[in-house]
Amino acid sequence: MRFALFLILILVFNFGFTQNRTITGFVRNDASEPLAFVKITSKAFKLNALSANDGSFTLNCKDTSTLLLTFTQYGYQVQEIEVGPGNITFDVVMKPEFTDKKEIRVIGYGEAKNKTITGATAKVDGEDIEKMNMSRMDQALQGQMSGVTISTNSGSPGGSANIRIRGLGTFGDNDPLILVDGIVYDSQGLNALNPSDIKSITVLKDAMAGIYGVRAANGVVLVETKNGAINRKPTIEYNGYFGMQQTAKKLDLLRADEYAVIKNEMFAMGGQAMPFENVNVGQGTDWQNEVFTRSPVQSHNFSLNGGTLNTRYSIGLGYFNQNGIVGGAKSHFDRYNARLNFSTDLTDKLKLNSVLLFSSEGRNTLPENGIGSVLYNAINAFPTEAVISPMGNYSYMEEVSDIINPVAQIKNTYNWNTAQKFVGKEEFVYKPLSFLSITNRFNYNVALVNSKVFSPLVWYGDGKYANTALNASLESPTVELAENVEIERGAAVYEERNTYADWSYEGFVNYDQLFKTDHQVKATAGVTVFRRDGNSLNGVAYGIPNNDVAYADISANTTQGGYLNNTGSWEFTERLLSAFLRAEYAFKEKYLASVVVRRDGSSKFGPNSRFGTFPSASLGWLLSEEKFFHFKTIDLAKLRVSYGISGNDQIPNFAYRALLNGEGVYVFDDVITQGVAIGRPANPDLKWETTRQLNLGLDLSFWRKLSFTTNYFVKNTYDLLFQPDVSALMGSYGPGGYPPVINAGNVSNKGWELELGYRSDRTRTFLYEANWNFTTVNNQVTAVPAGVTYLPGAAFSVGGDVATRFQKGYEIGYFFGYQTAGVFQTQSEIDNAKVVQEGAKPGDLIFVDQNGDGKISFTDDSDKTYLGSAIPDFTMGLSLSASAKGFDISANFFASIGNEIIRNYERQQPYANQLSYAIDRWVGPGSSFDVPRQTTEPTRNNVFSSFYVEDGSFLRLRNLQIGYTFPKAWLKKLKSEQLRVYAAANNLFTLTKYMGYDPDLGSSSALSAGVDYGFYPQAKTIMLGLQFKF
Repeated sequence: MRFALFLILILVFNFGFTQNRTITGFVRNDASEPLAFVKITSKAFKLNALSANDGSFTLNCKDTSTLLLTFTQYGYQVQEIEVGPGNITFDVVMKPEFTDKKEIRVIGYGEAKNKTITGATAKVDGEDIEKMNMSRMDQALQGQMSGVTISTNSGSPGGSANIRIRGLGTFGDNDPLILVDGIVYDSQGLNALNPSDIKSITVLKDAMAGIYGVRAANGVVLVETKNGAINRKPTIEYNGYFGMQQTAKKLDLLRADEYAVIKNEMFAMGGQAMPFENVNVGQGTDWQNEVFTRSPVQSHNFSLNGGTLNTRYSIGLGYFNQNGIVGGAKSHFDRYNARLNFSTDLTDKLKLNSVLLFSSEGRNTLPENGIGSVLYNAINAFPTEAVISPMGNYSYMEEVSDIINPVAQIKNTYNWNTAQKFVGKEEFVYKPLSFLSITNRFNYNVALVNSKVFSPLVWYGDGKYANTALNASLESPTVELAENVEIERGAAVYEERNTYADWSYEGFVNYDQLFKTDHQVKATAGVTVFRRDGNSLNGVAYGIPNNDVAYADISANTTQGGYLNNTGSWEFTERLLSAFLRAEYAFKEKYLASVVVRRDGSSKFGPNSRFGTFPSASLGWLLSEEKFFHFKTIDLAKLRVSYGISGNDQIPNFAYRALLNGEGVYVFDDVITQGVAIGRPANPDLKWETTRQLNLGLDLSFWRKLSFTTNYFVKNTYDLLFQPDVSALMGSYGPGGYPPVINAGNVSNKGWELELGYRSDRTRTFLYEANWNFTTVNNQVTAVPAGVTYLPGAAFSVGGDVATRFQKGYEIGYFFGYQTAGVFQTQSEIDNAKVVQEGAKPGDLIFVDQNGDGKISFTDDSDKTYLGSAIPDFTMGLSLSASAKGFDISANFFASIGNEIIRNYERQQPYANQLSYAIDRWVGPGSSFDVPRQTTEPTRNNVFSSFYVEDGSFLRLRNLQIGYTFPKAWLKKLKSEQLRVYAAANNLFTLTKYMGYDPDLGSSSALSAGVDYGFYPQAKTIMLGLQFKF
């Protein structure tokens, strides 16, 4: 009995001293609007709660004298409030957090504060990418950061672009390593990535890229996709636009009457009958108007973002559709995207991060960017010819065999390209201690790429290169199978199914510990296992019924016995095994040091050189933290230096091995026998390209508003990988043979980078921001293979001279030809000239005697010289933005100065149309000192010379956008957080002297850069857009 009474007294005593209490209140922002999903915690009682949709919260906890509550919400400053004992009700006001999004940057296998980074990096936020309204991420990067040059390979829908970091560093593949959420992503596949899914892009330009070893010689681009946030209420966002496109420029070509006058003169000067009895033929056909069209473009993106106490999620859906400004729907690109970023805390020490990116794209293309392309034919087509002849067929233009009716060409072009891409990762992060984390990451990237090309029987006129029929009646050619045995070939269809799959595992440990408040030690160690598989199955079939695209499938072929049909296949596997280590030390965040070592083993190289080691190191000194630094206006001053070695293995698989892929056709006993032959010889000593890069940098910040960054770099690449021309004695120059891949040649890139940015006080009503960047790169070949003077590049005209070269002492792909010095005016001038120019007549171009021997040689290179390069002297980018009272405006400019372009889209044929500069041709003494005479007789005026090289410098307004965001008070009834409408324009104007369509001219080959074959231009686009969030 006494024991029971004692227990009752104990319970009463405890109840009286440990009774619960209730704390209630509301959480609002500084506009008195309720905030949901605000996380409320207290370490004392391990309290964890969220505010409700109306901002209210209720906490039940043990009563104590005081309690410290912490309120956190994404986008707001953390609030800590101390409450007294008993039941309490109070309100909490959360203030917006104004942070510099560029303060934290993604680096290799981790993140770092911008203040402590010792390498050269650049970062662009996803908002700056998204507002450009581009179909591809790389196109939106142009002009956004120093040291990174973007050039467009094609302006057609789905066309690619080049990313070049600090110049051209190799003879072959200059693409950087691209990682999307840590997953390897080929630059050719960037069409699949939706720019609206991007959170940020960070570029590693110097030794910091060394942690990626063999793949980092051309720099590294780290793309981070959007993700959710802890205790963030679900938000639905939409961003979409619709626009119309058109060509920004048309070439100034001859009208029909101008054409007739000049062609008559040309034939008369050549001693031939004039082709036009009457030159009053009017303006004629504008072939550019016939192929160019206004076309639509649209984009729609939805996203759902949010998070709970332990989970973050972001879901995105996107659709993009674009028709071409040439050929309309025949030049088309569309893309569907889906994205899931999911992260959850499985325990307080184990986190799961999942990423899934899916895309489905389709593309149709026309012949472009080459001799025989649609625009090439439109430029050279006769303005005196109608699109449709009086007979009702497409006109033939029979006088020239290699110019066809471009409208007929568009109609008879059929191709379909589709790709489905699955990209993702599953990542487990285990953090047993506050300073230690262990990450295991499994990545995959699978692409299913299908293509189909239908080749109908077509007739473009007598002798045309593109004819597939025998005559205008579309009779099919026949193929002789045996004596007196022939079968019709008919229309053909080609189909290909390709599968590519990347699989990788990455395991790494991150250590971050602070000792005695002054010494910070960080380390990363890990391994990577990477495998890429590819396979293809293709086939071609003939005899497609009725010459009809509706039956364009291999299964529909009607070829007798299938004798003409054929199939092919290939497959490959490549592997990369790597280990890496990074150690970092910081003393008082004032003296910084970092060392990186990576060792790679690649299956692309033979046993003699399969493994390579790539070290790098960097140092930093924050002068602004020193006691002697007394500049109040400067809040950050940092010096940086880095040096590192990285590699490049971007060569074909099995390049070190001899392949039996030549055409082995032999004759035994008068019988043709199919066999095998060497295709490419072996090179077991093939090894990595290596790039050694030194970087010196300075970072300054003034008044926390103005930032300045400069870098000077020296980037030298050794042992370039390429395939040179070799002697046929090697036994590999039969049909289907290839030269071996070898290491030979060195390239140097030296340059300056400048970045200047200003950002106004973010608490003000009127906000404005300006960012300017400048890059200059001096590119030079410092060595070529032993016994080789130069390597030839792109050709000029049809069967003309080699116009570009890879040669020691010059830029990669520099232009090499004759320098002109005006036009001969009279025969006496020719007779009295100090330099003999064989065959010259009045009106011909004057060429400069480069070797001083008194004569111009057209049989060798002795009088040819440097004529320029596609590499600019410098590039600049400028971004401006301002906003006030709901209105906003932004503009993005890009300039490239000092680059030259070869005008190679003019067909050197008597009947081909010409640019209007021919009106100012030489017709007699004093009539022209720049443009030569027009004649059909053979002259030297059409050899490659400076006459065909133009200044390609330009300044372009890349994007202009004006928007209005409605006041939140107006949106309350709609329960919307944001509603913005905007108008935008891309490529609104371009200032340039270049006569071609577009001076922003790229090429996938370093030796073809700057050669214009009738480049498919980037469109000028006017758009209306809408953004909302609720």
